[in-house]
Amino acid sequence: MNDSLFKLLQSVDTPTVCNAIEVAQGKRGFDDFTRGTMQCSAPGTAMVGYARTARIQAVNPPTESPEVIKARRMAYYKYMAEGPRPAVAVVQDMDVPNAIGAYWGEINTNVHKAFGMTGALTDGVMRDLGDLPDGFVVLAGSVGPSHGFVHVIDFDEPVQVMGMRVTPGDLIHADRHGGVVIPQDAIPHLEGAIRQLFKSEKVVLDATKGKRIGFAEFEAAWAAFETSRT
Repeated sequence: MNDSLFKLLQSVDTPTVCNAIEVAQGKRGFDDFTRGTMQCSAPGTAMVGYARTARIQAVNPPTESPEVIKARRMAYYKYMAEGPRPAVAVVQDMDVPNAIGAYWGEINTNVHKAFGMTGALTDGVMRDLGDLPDGFVVLAGSVGPSHGFVHVIDFDEPVQVMGMRVTPGDLIHADRHGGVVIPQDAIPHLEGAIRQLFKSEKVVLDATKGKRIGFAEFEAAWAAFETSRT
């Protein structure tokens, strides 16, 4: 992903990216996106980056020794601090649908932002709303007050968040609408596809937005829209 594509992806929402993937692939049918409604810490901002993955639990205390848990925690942080940038933390909460432990709060968001990450995508819990840092988006399954017994189970393995399968290194785009894994075959064509999408949509929006039109005017605009997409 070059700088031009990265900046463009930061400036658009996730529905636009989903549509652009279809334009880039020339078909519908990809399904690597989240299901259901999520909570977003910064509704007007998108996160873009390569996935760094992990799994956590919080309902019950860990059964392993404190030394093992501490060593894994620090190995996790080392893993998150390394790898390609931009990066997104994608963390599956194994307590879902009964997740109670807010892994993403003021401390962890600032730590991961300091590592150069752009955000966190999780089916688990976030907290400390209003105290999270600017420039780091959290998209979570829920909001809650406590971290419970939250601890890292493993990392750098495939995970599933809100029905979306994520492999370490996948290119992620996410905002208040949800998240999507951008297919490898779409990446080289995505910048052009987004710009083509804007051009096509402008045909209909210019004809309808803020106006009152009849069917004949709509039919002409839609015909032009269809032509612009091919």
